[in-house]
Amino acid sequence: ASAIIGRYIGLGNPLNATALNAIGTRYTCLLNVTDLNRIDPKSLKLASLNVSACSQLTKDILYAKAKRAFSDQHYLPAYYELIKPYLGGAPAVDLKALSKDNVNMDVSTLASLRRDSLLSLTVSEVQNLLGINLPDLEKWQRKSPIWAWVQMQKQSELDKLRIGLTGGTQEGYINIVAQKFQPTSSASLGTVAVTLHLLPALLISFLMMSVLS
Repeated sequence: ASAIIGRYIGLGNPLNATALNAIGTRYTCLLNVTDLNRIDPKSLKLASLNVSACSQLTKDILYAKAKRAFSDQHYLPAYYELIKPYLGGAPAVDLKALSKDNVNMDVSTLASLRRDSLLSLTVSEVQNLLGINLPDLEKWQRKSPIWAWVQMQKQSELDKLRIGLTGGTQEGYINIVAQKFQPTSSASLGTVAVTLHLLPALLISFLMMSVLS
């Protein structure tokens, strides 16, 4: 598939709506950055794509193009449905703006958002995004990345939603995300063990020298 697409592009053919629909969602994810940048934003108006399975970089590029393609409809009710397939690449600032438009986002779409963008949203912003679908959030609270978002919120704020969300931060506490460290080599562990083993003897020698002096 990559070879055929590459041959098509190499012959100077455009990645217009007809080509994108022919390639389909599955193989659109195979396009590299150079090829993605060749897509005319206007082509996305007529293409039918679902890029949820693509890499984050592909989602980011296509979201930016889709935003330009539908910019003239930004204030219309239909805008959300048009931009929805590309929201996996939306930055937090755009989601915060979208939360003011009563879009009634379904929870599966919320879960497919960029992790960093989702974690930047407040409880009230998520509430506004979901609208009538807010009660469904309780069923998804243990799924990533929604669970990470829940853990970052104050439990008192989650309680205001009245849908049974638990796992938030209690007053006076803070949730800390543990970092993963590279495992120490066996040689390093051996050095540490020897050092710890000799430490008492070294301290005793130091104290005796101090007393005798």
